[in-house]
Amino acid sequence: MTPLRMLYLALAIWGAIHPMYYFVSWFQENGWSLMAMVDAWHVNAAASGLVWDLTIAAITLTVWIIAEVAMRRNWIGLIAIPATFCIGVSCGLPLYLFLRTRPV
Repeated sequence: MTPLRMLYLALAIWGAIHPMYYFVSWFQENGWSLMAMVDAWHVNAAASGLVWDLTIAAITLTVWIIAEVAMRRNWIGLIAIPATFCIGVSCGLPLYLFLRTRPV
């Protein structure tokens, strides 16, 4: 495995674990309501701006993944889509780059 692929994998793991720490901590303090968390994301204009920024980035990444998978037939890359929407762009993007750069 090349150093660049190892870096992508490390960033994907970090992007999965670090945000989840904060999500789980929030749920433990405030109850396990997803709608309450969505409401918390829109507590002020700065938070709403960040949510929309990440949402647009996630949609853009999804379009890119689908377009590349259709062209390159690298079906394993589709795993990055649920990772993006269930965990976040911080996991989905480096995971897709890791999967995309595997030897053919």
